Amino acid sequence: MIITICGSTKFKNEMLNTAKELTLNGNIVLMPFVFTHCDDKITDEQKLLLDHLHFKKIKMSDAIFVVNVNNYIGESTKNEIKYAKKLGKIIVYLVDGTSIGN
Repeated sequence: MIITICGSTKFKNEMLNTAKELTLNGNIVLMPFVFTHCDDKITDEQKLLLDHLHFKKIKMSDAIFVVNVNNYIGESTKNEIKYAKKLGKIIVYLVDGTSIGN
């Protein structure tokens, strides 16, 4: 499967660990590589570009994996989940492991 990791970029370590696990289980993993809530500084224009690219990653994927540490899901991630649902993607959450798909 092709899986895009979604979630707040403040969960950088959790995203990287999830990507490693998913990859070792035979999946192709797409994810953010700019972590604005951790250490990367970007312009407003770059933020729009990154958002656009992430939605393209979701469109290319079979599923999204939401890294929702302490059940935290921010506004951007909510929009990504909504988009994935609209496209009929499988949705899995890190915290409770729920798969809600179509």
